[in-house]
Amino acid sequence: MARRVLTLLAAVYLLAVAWITLNPFPPDPHRNGMLTSLLALFAETPLLTWVDYDVVEFSANILLFVPMGALLTLLLGRERWWLALALGVMATLTIEFVQLFLPARFSDARDLLANTLGTLVGIAIVFAVTAAAAARGRRTAATGS
Repeated sequence: MARRVLTLLAAVYLLAVAWITLNPFPPDPHRNGMLTSLLALFAETPLLTWVDYDVVEFSANILLFVPMGALLTLLLGRERWWLALALGVMATLTIEFVQLFLPARFSDARDLLANTLGTLVGIAIVFAVTAAAAARGRRTAATGS
C-alpha cells in the first residue's frame, strides 16, 4: 500500500515538474509582480542586498528537485541512492535539452547544478529521517516500551 502511494506521489510530482519546467509560458511573465517587489525590498535591506533574481531562481531550482531525490530514494531504497541521483541528473538533463527548443524557455547549466543539489538534499533528508527512525526503534526495543 505504501509503495503504491509513493508511486502515485512520484507520478504526480513528475507531472508537476514537467509542467513547471516545460510549459510554453515564460517562468516570470509578470516582471512587475510580487517577486519584483520583494527583490526591490531586499535590495534596500542591508543584510539582504545579495538576494537577487538569480539567487531566487537557483534556490527555487534546488527546492523543486528535493522531492525528486526523496521520492526516488524511498522508491528505490537507500542502498540505491546513487540511482536516485543518476535519475535526478538525467531528468534535469532532459529538461534542459527540451528547453533548448522552447521559445519562452532558457537552458542553463546552473539549473543542472541546482537541480542536482536539490536531488542530493532530498536523498540526504531520507537518510537522516530513516536513520533517526531506526535509532528510535532500537531505543524502543532496548527499553521494551
